[in-house]
Amino acid sequence: MPSHGFAGEAGEAMALRVSPAGRYNQRPSKLLDRPMKTPSVPALERTLAILELLAGSRVGLTLPEIAKELQLPKSSVHCLLITLERHRYLNRNERTSRYMFGSKLFSLGNMSLSGLRVRQVAAPHMHTLMERAGLTVHLAVLEGYEAVLVEKAEPPGLYKLATWLGKRMDVHCTSLGKALIAHLPDEVVTQLVRERGLPRHNDNAIASLKKLKEELQRTREAGYSMDDEEDEIGYRCIGAPIFDEAGQVTAALSISGTILQVREDNSPALAKEVRQAAAAISKSLAGQGSHVSRDLDALDAPEPR
Repeated sequence: MPSHGFAGEAGEAMALRVSPAGRYNQRPSKLLDRPMKTPSVPALERTLAILELLAGSRVGLTLPEIAKELQLPKSSVHCLLITLERHRYLNRNERTSRYMFGSKLFSLGNMSLSGLRVRQVAAPHMHTLMERAGLTVHLAVLEGYEAVLVEKAEPPGLYKLATWLGKRMDVHCTSLGKALIAHLPDEVVTQLVRERGLPRHNDNAIASLKKLKEELQRTREAGYSMDDEEDEIGYRCIGAPIFDEAGQVTAALSISGTILQVREDNSPALAKEVRQAAAAISKSLAGQGSHVSRDLDALDAPEPR
């Protein structure tokens, strides 16, 4: 059988290169330069090559484009793409037939990057925000179709919110969820809704994809998200995204309280507090990244209305 760019021997198989005009013109990993006694799995090598190729594309790639770039037969690439799509690692745009990263990859990336390091970095900022706002502060990451709580800072007192580490929440009706998905590609948001739906917690919850996308646009523009009694009647939450060193959303921060604690008159000031705390965590994670600096500079703008 023709190799189509992948030699039969394991060592040669991973030395995949494409013409200088191609997007994928580097070896997938430095590990490939090391002598390998145990043979690699060619199908897995090709799958990884596809993922790395798509990672470098802003608008996604079609089946013919992927096959051409990797010098592989379309039939083989098609089978791999179908498998990745079925497991939500890739998403295919029905209009353009272009493949892009799917929800599973974003979920895995968030979970791996938002482990102990993010919680450790966020903890002091969460405590400060809790003291300044007098409200419960939550930290969450995106896993699959849901926001998962990974840290919590709660003010002293008898009144406690019924939340716990590991709690899973819908993304369309919570401030944490909206902050987590607001910067995802449009196709990924569509896929999330198609597969998860929009569970109606009450009459305030968003019930259509169009309304959700409009809400996510407002979230991006304002720099924060709002849950106005959408998840639970009597409670409001304000959230903001936390960015990693690459400028990708890796977690989200929020404050939660009753409708008497989070009101129309104090929500702009509370939103600014949340944005500042989230930006400070992002800066700690990313160092002096330019995207974080822009976020911090934006906080000097007039308070959101």
